[in-house]
Amino acid sequence: MSNHTERGANSGTQVLQRAAALLRLITANNRLGMRLTDLHASSAIEKPTAHRILQGLIAEQMVRQDNANKRYYLGPAMYEMGLVAAPRVALRDICLPHLQAIAEQTGDTVFLTIRSGFDGLCIDRAEGGFPIKAFVLDIGRRRPLNVGGGSLAILSTLPEAEIQRICSANADRVKANFPRYNTADLLRDIAASRARGYALKDVLEIPEVRSVAVPICRQDGEAIAAISVATLKARLDDARAATVAGCIAQAVAQIEKRLGDGHP
Repeated sequence: MSNHTERGANSGTQVLQRAAALLRLITANNRLGMRLTDLHASSAIEKPTAHRILQGLIAEQMVRQDNANKRYYLGPAMYEMGLVAAPRVALRDICLPHLQAIAEQTGDTVFLTIRSGFDGLCIDRAEGGFPIKAFVLDIGRRRPLNVGGGSLAILSTLPEAEIQRICSANADRVKANFPRYNTADLLRDIAASRARGYALKDVLEIPEVRSVAVPICRQDGEAIAAISVATLKARLDDARAATVAGCIAQAVAQIEKRLGDGHP
């Protein structure tokens, strides 16, 4: 391969990586949308380059821009591709009635988080009747897998070597966004989660909010997802957290059975 061809291939790969980065950011913030300035700041992609890539994504209907507020949102093509890409056993569909039931029982906000590489990804939520909502996560938002109640529940099922690998991969991101939360804190939280059988964690971004989470595991014992409930800390003392965790665990047992049966 000539140097010119290699440079072209590298350039094409870089464009794809930048487009993917912009799509992930828009996905994580799709409810409110993102301005070009926000995308530039969050991705470190220069504004002219980001704007050029976004125009290409708009042309392919993967992104749309609201004419009034100039914010970018996911386009219809992303929805269509998501439908095709959905697995035969759709975890979100299986979990949704359980999320709604937990929200009704507890009155609080319920989240479904899956593991996506080194990230925890919120793929669904249900709102309870309590008037003060704890919207810790928007659907589509990613966070490092070593941050958050649902992610903590997932991590607590993994081997030590895998936990260390995740911590190393996410070290810079966690240090930049959560400087007061280090690996020693995480390992202590994992040990506590294993001891009690569920994760219980104050939300790092909103100290007044607390979450309790239970992992959804494969037959080998490693988690693929977790269900968490988040609410005001005053509503989730240790005693009520244990009750809520029991409610989640009952739902998780039914979900794991259905996943084990392989039923769509």
